[in-house]
Amino acid sequence: MSHAPTDPHAHSAAAHGSAGADLRATDLGVANFDGGRRPPVDQGALDALAEARHGDPFAVLGPRTDPDGGMRIVTIQPDALSVRVIATDDGHELGRLDRLHAAGIFGGTVPRMVDDGGYRLRLTTAGGTFDVDDPYRFGALLGDLDLHLIHEGRHLDLAQVLGAHVTEIDGVDGARFAVWAPNARRVSVIGDFNGWDGRRLAMRLRHAAGVWELFVPGVTAGRLYKYEILDANGQIQLKADPIAQATEMPPGTASVVPDPTPFTWTDDGWMARRAEAQAPTAPISVYELHAASWYRAGDGSHPDWDGLADRLIPYLSTLGFTHVELLPVMEHPFGGSWGYQPLGLFAPTARFGRPRGFARFVDRCHGAGIGVILDWVPAHFPSDPHGLARFDGTALYEHADEREGRHRDWNTLIYNVGRREVSGFLIASALYWLERYHIDGIRVDAVASMLYRDYSRNAGEWVPNIHGGRENLEAVAFLRQMNQAISARVPGAITIAEESTAWPGVTAPLGEDPDGTSLGFSYKWNMGWMHDSLEYMAQDPIHRRFHHGSLTFSLVYAWSERYVLPLSHDEVVHGKGSLYGRMPGDDWQKRANLRAYFAFMWTHPGRKLIFAGGELGNPREWNHDASTPWDLLDNPGHRGIQKLVADLNRLYTREPALHRADDQPSSFLWLVGDDAANSVIAYIRRTGEDDPEPDILVVANLTPVPRYDYRIGVPTAGLWHEILNTDATDYGGSGMGNGGQVMALEEPSHGRPASLSLTLPPLATLLLRHGPGIGRGPLPSHTDDSPVQER
Repeated sequence: MSHAPTDPHAHSAAAHGSAGADLRATDLGVANFDGGRRPPVDQGALDALAEARHGDPFAVLGPRTDPDGGMRIVTIQPDALSVRVIATDDGHELGRLDRLHAAGIFGGTVPRMVDDGGYRLRLTTAGGTFDVDDPYRFGALLGDLDLHLIHEGRHLDLAQVLGAHVTEIDGVDGARFAVWAPNARRVSVIGDFNGWDGRRLAMRLRHAAGVWELFVPGVTAGRLYKYEILDANGQIQLKADPIAQATEMPPGTASVVPDPTPFTWTDDGWMARRAEAQAPTAPISVYELHAASWYRAGDGSHPDWDGLADRLIPYLSTLGFTHVELLPVMEHPFGGSWGYQPLGLFAPTARFGRPRGFARFVDRCHGAGIGVILDWVPAHFPSDPHGLARFDGTALYEHADEREGRHRDWNTLIYNVGRREVSGFLIASALYWLERYHIDGIRVDAVASMLYRDYSRNAGEWVPNIHGGRENLEAVAFLRQMNQAISARVPGAITIAEESTAWPGVTAPLGEDPDGTSLGFSYKWNMGWMHDSLEYMAQDPIHRRFHHGSLTFSLVYAWSERYVLPLSHDEVVHGKGSLYGRMPGDDWQKRANLRAYFAFMWTHPGRKLIFAGGELGNPREWNHDASTPWDLLDNPGHRGIQKLVADLNRLYTREPALHRADDQPSSFLWLVGDDAANSVIAYIRRTGEDDPEPDILVVANLTPVPRYDYRIGVPTAGLWHEILNTDATDYGGSGMGNGGQVMALEEPSHGRPASLSLTLPPLATLLLRHGPGIGRGPLPSHTDDSPVQER
């Protein structure tokens, strides 16, 4: 970015004209002043400045060269009783400016300074006398290349050029501001540094890009600001900065000038190995949470980022999760949206402290070997008046046609990603979190709603694409461009799509499809597995035989994409109840069902994700205003579910057969997939046909009836070690099992050359590893009186 000031005396009408301004520089007679003590600014120009209607303040305000060698200065200082001009170098007085307008506009001619602009203004007000720098003596800030890239939607570092930035120009400290509002008639910076007065700091318009900019001397980090916009319709709007990197605490809506001090990262080791840790061959187990409700004190308060890190990171490490996924932390006005209606796409919410606190949180997660994924929402935004809606009086960020521009489901607006500046804005946001905060991945919310123009719309309520179809071609192009940019600029970072349809190639590499429909995501949420398996588990076991296909169907398409298996927050809200609550039977059976289901999930192809509280067997639907119910750990049965999740994570991580070839059909072998009558399934997980890593046998009995001498054909005779049994007493089960090991004999069964005879506990899943010995040692365990979470 270039912000070298131009000649402060060369403020010509051609350089700073404003489309839509009430008055033009040619109306003012300033540029051609013919001498005299008072610049002949006409009354109309003065009235426009006084009423904050003037679209080209630099055509009137600031310094200009007088033909006789002096310097003519006009300034607006509504609180001033008098204004004097003083030399910057030694403070001696150069002259006094006359009052030109009752609103506090002063002007006059003073001797020309040697350094062409080295002056300050000495103001006398009712509160005293003090010196200020004149913001209108500084030249243009953004370079032509920056403006061109912004206009083309190709400036992917928008946070470096737009928004507020503490800086120094010509030896003067202050902050520069820049905002995209191409159809505004006038834009001013207002804040706690100028009495929120839109007359004082009207900005310069850079025509080609529609960007307004201004350097404001004396503004420091932490000051509050907004933009006062005289919009295309002549209405005044007060808008937060779309590129704000910090915000005030909600319900306040002002932006905050960010602290420019670089953050000192200590996560070099994690960043160096991140690509390997997030590769398709790696175990990825994600703990999803809502930061405001994961832990709350007795008074209902939640911790800041540091306090959350203190509790969360040891918890995740002990339970063995590889990643944490946060519901959106971008600033949002309504807490009840859980962050899914954001307006500050470059600002961590102030609810948990300042941005540096969030950086520390990420750094500490990385120090513990935990990756951080953020939910990110490019599908819609709320219409709050301080936000993006009709930002300059026109449909700037959104579609003008409500058939394209409004989500009926959420009563929110839809980004017009077909507009290049908007597409660039969103991609720049995604890159900002990945680069500025070392985020390891973004989960893109509501992708399905972006891909289809008729999403949640009836006939006649949507606009077809240029070919007459329902596909949103602009959204497809945007998502492809986003993934391409992230892949190129942030190697090792991942993108995850919440996509609930059968769109082809969501995770297919870009450029490998002839029709250009692949999206290039790293992973996709397997919504089909989630819906089908939960529907099956909700059945009374006596009826499960009639729904057997719901449990097995996901293996038909398990390798069509790179999947994440999500038991997310969406499954425990809006009257759906909790995972525990969906399980049939009494409390013992509910816990047993949930344990068996978790083991099925952890051994099914695909990465794992559960929402906070699921690991406790939370019997209540999630409430974003309440804490995770940690008191459940007083109950041994719920504590057992937590232990099981920890052990599943450890097995998943240490057993290559459970993750290394997750996206290959060779990693899965059905042994028993058709025993609907007994609701039993059995399969092998492996790393490959010829890989020396041992196979893992998974057997699930999803009825409360124990099965004795259940014979299962296996590929290999010999000893199989029972490495996990969800019916173990440590987990709150009955303790039925196979004594830790069982021998497979060379007796063919199920089309396999060998078989073993098992005892299948009720409502339980078994994991057995083939091999001559345990090899990897026992899993770490926790005693019943040592819950993981300390309360």
